[in-house]
Amino acid sequence: MKKTFHVKTSNHSQMIDITSELEAWIREENIKEGILIVSSLHTTAGITVNENADPDVKKDFLMRLDEVFPWEHPQDRHAEGNTASHLKTSTVGHAQTLIISDGKLELGTWQGVYFCEFDGPRSRRYIGKMIEG
Repeated sequence: MKKTFHVKTSNHSQMIDITSELEAWIREENIKEGILIVSSLHTTAGITVNENADPDVKKDFLMRLDEVFPWEHPQDRHAEGNTASHLKTSTVGHAQTLIISDGKLELGTWQGVYFCEFDGPRSRRYIGKMIEG
């Protein structure tokens, strides 16, 4: 099963928790065991798994990425001016492979799945592919 999801981001850099949307899809499809692959369809937005309990983690995460990959760098040559967003996406990754167990995502107590915007605000898409078994 494959599904396309839509997300509207509101900030230049942002982490949006998509865990509940993915778990709702798993319930809807009644998948008990399997694998879920989630992939961003953009070169300037990624998918990651990280803590979802303390909102400061997202703030710190984005702040540190900005320190490593500043938006403006005198040696950047990319005509669109968004080299930092491409580097952040490659660092975070465009996709995650997740385990479905007993009808739910197999995540740690404090873990959530995030869509990471690095060049917003924009209307974005990501896809999920479930493999039952």
